[in-house]
Amino acid sequence: MTDLAIRLDTSRNSGEERDIRVEDYLNDKLQTIADLDNLDSLLENLQDAQVTLAEASRASQAHSARLLQQADKFNKQQGDIDRRLLIVTQSETSDDAVPRFDTIMEKLQRIDIATGYMSLLKEVDNLSAEARNNFRTSPQAALKPYVRLKSLAAALKDTQPAAEGAAPHLVDHVERTAATIWRQMKTANAMDFEEILKKMKWPGKDVNMSGGLEQEWAAGAGKLLDLQEPELKARDDRIFGYAGAEEPLVLLPLEVMVRPLELRFRYHFDGDKPTNRLDKPEYFFSHIFNLLNTYNEFFATYLQPVLQNHFRGSTLAMNIVYIDSTSALITALLPMLRHKIFSFLPQVARQPQLLSHFMHELMSFDVDLKDDWGYDGGCGADGWKGLTWEVLVKKDWFGKWLQVEKDFALSRYQSIIDSPESGEIDYDSVDPGTTKPTKAAIRVNDLLETITDRYRPLTSFSQKLRFLIDIQIAIFDKSHTRLHSALEAYLTLTSSIARTVQGVSKEEQSQLQGLGGLERLCRVFGSAEYLEKKMRDWSDDVFFLELWDELQDRARRPSRRETIAGEMTVAHVAERTSSAVGSDEDAGGALFDETAGAYRRLRIRSETIMQDMLIQNLRDSLWPYSRINPWASLSSGPEPTNAASLTLTAELDAPVHQLSLYLAFLSNALAQAPLRRIARQVALAMQTYLWDRVLMRHSFSASGIAQFSYDLNALWEVMDRYLGGGQGELGMRRLAEAAKLLNLPAVRSEGLGPEQMETPASGRVEEGGIEDGHLALWEVERRIFRSNESARDVLEELGFEVITESEARNVLERRIELGS
Repeated sequence: MTDLAIRLDTSRNSGEERDIRVEDYLNDKLQTIADLDNLDSLLENLQDAQVTLAEASRASQAHSARLLQQADKFNKQQGDIDRRLLIVTQSETSDDAVPRFDTIMEKLQRIDIATGYMSLLKEVDNLSAEARNNFRTSPQAALKPYVRLKSLAAALKDTQPAAEGAAPHLVDHVERTAATIWRQMKTANAMDFEEILKKMKWPGKDVNMSGGLEQEWAAGAGKLLDLQEPELKARDDRIFGYAGAEEPLVLLPLEVMVRPLELRFRYHFDGDKPTNRLDKPEYFFSHIFNLLNTYNEFFATYLQPVLQNHFRGSTLAMNIVYIDSTSALITALLPMLRHKIFSFLPQVARQPQLLSHFMHELMSFDVDLKDDWGYDGGCGADGWKGLTWEVLVKKDWFGKWLQVEKDFALSRYQSIIDSPESGEIDYDSVDPGTTKPTKAAIRVNDLLETITDRYRPLTSFSQKLRFLIDIQIAIFDKSHTRLHSALEAYLTLTSSIARTVQGVSKEEQSQLQGLGGLERLCRVFGSAEYLEKKMRDWSDDVFFLELWDELQDRARRPSRRETIAGEMTVAHVAERTSSAVGSDEDAGGALFDETAGAYRRLRIRSETIMQDMLIQNLRDSLWPYSRINPWASLSSGPEPTNAASLTLTAELDAPVHQLSLYLAFLSNALAQAPLRRIARQVALAMQTYLWDRVLMRHSFSASGIAQFSYDLNALWEVMDRYLGGGQGELGMRRLAEAAKLLNLPAVRSEGLGPEQMETPASGRVEEGGIEDGHLALWEVERRIFRSNESARDVLEELGFEVITESEARNVLERRIELGS
């Protein structure tokens, strides 16, 4: 097929497709007769579309033309570059020219770097020469090249990571040059300053500041401060916001002036002089304070104005170790002390007592330096952490020291417990009227207070918490275990099984249930109450309150849920201190909650056992009294009801004597509050026993109730003697009211004088509504049995508050006259 035929065929196909599209378009736009009205609008749209298409076609043709021009230009440039590359590299082909060109560029780059190195080395050499030429005549002029050298060294060091350590030798050379210049400037100016000090006769007792020496000294100190100022500012900027991260720099004038003092210090404490003793670290600590006391006035007089003039308007004026002469002097003296401390520690490390004593003296030194001399180490509000912190944290001696203190404390605790008199009640070491602990409890408390004093000066929260949990609470737990074991041993020995299993004789068991047993229980009770009270007092101490607040703050932080201090978790600390640790609500709590709670439970239990023992013993003692029955017999005397003719029932002698012994002992061993609690329970038990076994089992005549009332008064008098007036009757109020009810006169005593109105047993049982003579036995009986309301009224008239209506009826039935 010819080209013409192909073109004709293509044109025919194209025309057919166009016709089809036109037909589709017209079918779409002209579907109804009404669409013919929009034919003009449709034609206009088609014309606009043709215009737009023509513009797009022209733009496309122009863009294609530009691309062809750019491609042609690029091809010409590429050819030009290839020709030049062949000429430069003297190569025949472009493939050979490229590697040769890269090699040339690498050589040029190395030459450029070498030129830069040479320029930098030349600049370093010029700066070094400039500084050397000026540091004697004009320190300020010498500082400029030195500062430039330092900045160059810092900049080169900072760029090393990015350059992959490309120029380590250059960095080292610049740093060494800067250090050499600094050392030379410092040495030269220091030597000049030392010459001035020799003229002043420093550090003699009579320092000479006359004849212009003061101005010469001030000028020399100023030169050294000028020399050091860039370094001071760099250090201050570096540690800003990181208090305590680095020790403050020693001011150069003070560094020079302290040298002879350091020689004297080493003479006394580094050699074999008597002052250098392992058991007397306080000697070299005291020497530092002696130096401060001796020279502080000189520096306050002469150095303080120099510092103020030099640092005025500078950021360094905000740092007290640079602006205050006393703080600057302390800072200058600390390096020699640090050297001594770090060389001293290995010598006492294997001798626990010496290490413990040294740490105590070190903490005391820190406290005195901060409190008496106001030294803050330049840390401002954060406070100086002290040399103790440097030893325990930076040098990692805390674990060793904690173990030494723990071993010492446990050893001391064991010696207290093993002492023969440890279990004796101490009646003299506490205030009268308080519960008496054992001597062991008092000594254990003294030991624990000593431990508190040991770690109170520590600045680290974790260290203080470790001392609290690992030593103090551990000793509290050991003491609690011992007291608990003593209580369990008493219960075992007094049980019926003890006689058969452990071979405890009846006599030994009887002694344990008497005063001997009571004393053993008082030891446990008194020791538990004493140590519990001490823990409550400690919880209110400022030191422990601050420790508790810090503990709560750390425990409540979301980031500290796992560990709270070192490796200790919140759960572990809460178990050893208080369940309130970490609670979000304000639930109170204190550091000794768990331990004090354990002692409280032990105290309550021992008190309950004391009550039970006393009640059982008095019940056994009252048994013979409950077996007699003289209460219904009638007296044959002319005045059978006269109290003067009554004597104590013989069977009550033993209970009265026993009660007197018990209360006499308890009144010396216990405070009034626990004594009255125990006595109240004993009184209630005796009241129940006498009510059930005597009052409700027998009938009483007038003389019988008189005798019974007399016996009751005997018991109450014993209790009043040790508990206070009226306490005996108050403890048996129901029985007292019953005795008064039975003791009413049979006949109303209206109009009779007081001497004629005496009831069968005059005394306390007639007080409160009976001696007024307005009510008699028969009238009271009639009104009590009439109704409950009537009974309540008459009981109120009689002044009774405890006995109920039914009990009053049961009591009245015990009178022979009424019961029949």
